[in-house]
Amino acid sequence: MIKLRKAKISGSISIPSSKSQTIRALLIATFAKGKSIIHNPLFSSDTQACIDACTLLGAKITISEDKETLYLDSTNIDIKDKVLTIDTANSGTTTYLLYGLLGTLGAKEITLTGDEQLNKRPILPLVNAYRDLGMSAALAGECPPVKISGELIGGSTSIVCKTSQYLSSLLLSLPLAKEDSVVDCPLLYEKPYVKMTLEWLDKQNIKYSISDDLQHVEIKGGQSYKESEVTVLGDFSSASFFFVMAAITGSSITVKGLDRNDVQGDKRILEVLEHMGCSVAWDGYSVTVTGPEHLKGGIFDLNSMPDTLPILCVAALKAEEDVEFVNVQNARIKETDRIACMRENLVSLGAKVEESPDGLLIKGGTKVKGTLVKGFKDHRIIMALAVSSLLCDEELTIDDESACSVTFPTFFKLFGKLKGEN
Repeated sequence: MIKLRKAKISGSISIPSSKSQTIRALLIATFAKGKSIIHNPLFSSDTQACIDACTLLGAKITISEDKETLYLDSTNIDIKDKVLTIDTANSGTTTYLLYGLLGTLGAKEITLTGDEQLNKRPILPLVNAYRDLGMSAALAGECPPVKISGELIGGSTSIVCKTSQYLSSLLLSLPLAKEDSVVDCPLLYEKPYVKMTLEWLDKQNIKYSISDDLQHVEIKGGQSYKESEVTVLGDFSSASFFFVMAAITGSSITVKGLDRNDVQGDKRILEVLEHMGCSVAWDGYSVTVTGPEHLKGGIFDLNSMPDTLPILCVAALKAEEDVEFVNVQNARIKETDRIACMRENLVSLGAKVEESPDGLLIKGGTKVKGTLVKGFKDHRIIMALAVSSLLCDEELTIDDESACSVTFPTFFKLFGKLKGEN
């Protein structure tokens, strides 16, 4: 439990590295079967789950004393004919992206499981796609745990991707399949994350062709990953909380360590905030967001950036006009149903809210009140609620803040810095 009070806020921070990029770097390095170097990785519960999984597979991972560099040696990985259980904790990214790669190692059986939240996240569409491609699996229902066996052969499959991580999983694994593959996606959400995965394939000179809409992919089999040296840049998902702090307080906050040309989908939150009246100024790898006296309303499509829904709901609390978030039904299959959970918290904070199957309408002119709110053990909801405390004249209490360690263990420290507490 944590209690927060309204405070003036300003200054600059260096943002942590990208979770999504760090996990992709770890998996490619592990399956390159060589010696790789990863600079500026994120260390959090989710990335630790990936490190633990790679270590269990036989990768030797060492971290520099300053925790700025990770050295990974996967030269001697050999789990042929073994039976393993890999616990990926709360990391859906690790679970989904690792799945198909496991079919290239010759293990007898590997069980993928996680914590209570992860074992409620749907994986059956991905399981069925990999069945088409040569792998076998046993699971009860639609969610982990899942027992995986068989070899990733390749071939053709079709998969509805209500999360982009399904397609990213296939993109990462199928270059290592024995044969060529074709993947069709009748539905694909969160397309920027697919582009992120493709950038990693391009760094590795992987051969593939993909349609302009990213929904038809042809991948050459029999390829391999090469050992490499890469640097992970800052995370726009984490930075979004600080952007909104500036937006709702009318202050200026500078966030360092971001690449303006990054394909991360959550970068588009800056466009949303500009539409709501904020100013955004770039200077190299730093961006400064300045909030206006009054935020404007609008209708915003968040399909490509569902992780920003919780924090943009907080921005909506300051708007004098109605704010509607649409086409973000994919937010319902994250760590929690973020649409339903945020509606409950917004109402507790004093907002008038209408929930739809694919989003939320938040009425303008909310007078935010301090109260007890629920984090639902969801890191993005917890951090968003913490930011909402800047609008409350009374004390705000969050029932449990511990889940922040999933992606952003230093969040409250940096929040305190901007409030002048440390």
